[in-house]
Amino acid sequence: MRNTLMRFFQLEAAGGLLLIAAAAAALIASNSTLSSLYASFLDIPVTLRLGALLIDKPLLLWINDGLMALFFLVIGLEVKREVLEGQLSNPAQIVLPGAAAIGGMVIPALIYVLFNLGNPTALAGWAIPTATDIAFALGVLALLGKRVPLSLKLFLMTLAIIDDLGAILIIALFYSGELSNLALGLAGATLVLLALLNRTGVTRLAPYLLLGAVLWVCILKSGIHATLAGVALALCIPLRVPQGQPAPLLTLEHGLHPWVAFAILPLFAFANAGVSLSGLSTGSFLHPVSLGISAGLLLGKTLGVFGLTWLVVASGLAKLPAGANWGQVLGVSILCGIGFTMSLFVGTLAFDAGTSPYTGTDRMGILTGSLLAALLGYGVMARASRKTA
Repeated sequence: MRNTLMRFFQLEAAGGLLLIAAAAAALIASNSTLSSLYASFLDIPVTLRLGALLIDKPLLLWINDGLMALFFLVIGLEVKREVLEGQLSNPAQIVLPGAAAIGGMVIPALIYVLFNLGNPTALAGWAIPTATDIAFALGVLALLGKRVPLSLKLFLMTLAIIDDLGAILIIALFYSGELSNLALGLAGATLVLLALLNRTGVTRLAPYLLLGAVLWVCILKSGIHATLAGVALALCIPLRVPQGQPAPLLTLEHGLHPWVAFAILPLFAFANAGVSLSGLSTGSFLHPVSLGISAGLLLGKTLGVFGLTWLVVASGLAKLPAGANWGQVLGVSILCGIGFTMSLFVGTLAFDAGTSPYTGTDRMGILTGSLLAALLGYGVMARASRKTA
């Protein structure tokens, strides 16, 4: 179990450092002579036709709707494994990170709403600062090496998993478009077939993946965001199998995780983090949307995560992670303000790039808030960990 956890942390941390490089490359490309090439790359038309079925999207949307479905598939697999056999299988272990995750979603959303009251268009972005980028946060923690106790990394991981569950629910409930009853019916029928495969003891991955591709197309056409197909598929992949057989869920998770960490998420960051800095002024940072996001990530996450953690510990419902001190908990709470990947993703749903006036503004807030959270969180963690050492 410890080896599995260490492998997870190493992959996420290395992937987080690669995310930083991808975001930096996007900023350089969009603010240099490469800007037109960068835009043309994202606008490359990609068409898939199978009989009467036609999916015609620019490369950017294939990344956001297609490749990110694999990211959500991995999230779903991790959540199912943790619920059945891991950190989320023991209610006593959920109390502290669960409360911290709830505080870390509610307070940032409230702060954003306060900044944008009276502007219905801007209020669509209320969920952007509720997210935590586990890869980015663990990448920052990795810089501190063994000075950070494993229990604190587990706390952050569990908190982030619950945070991801919240993000999935938010996307399903608040960011779905006009629904197609036919496509929803076909998606429901496909889910029934996937459930039957699970119940009848089918352990080969091929039938699940084939039906998963059908499910993705149905959900894409239904008006619900296509990435949720990854979560639905993950819940149908079996984990518990006869002794001696490899668990399909673990096989798929271990196979996909490196691809997601080292290819899909960096590509997503490169495609979505490009913000033009031309004409940038103080007003760009002080715009209610940008300020609401950055304040939600930096202040909201810190207040929500640390505040709820303190309340739960003070009330005796849970104890601090073993070997950790309050300074380190504060540092982790600040690091939870690194929204980045999931915040960028929710931003693409809240503010349509073709019609919304806030597309670049939301990215400015995400990058500013995430960068400040990373720098401040690292500083606080380094100081608190030095005291512990």
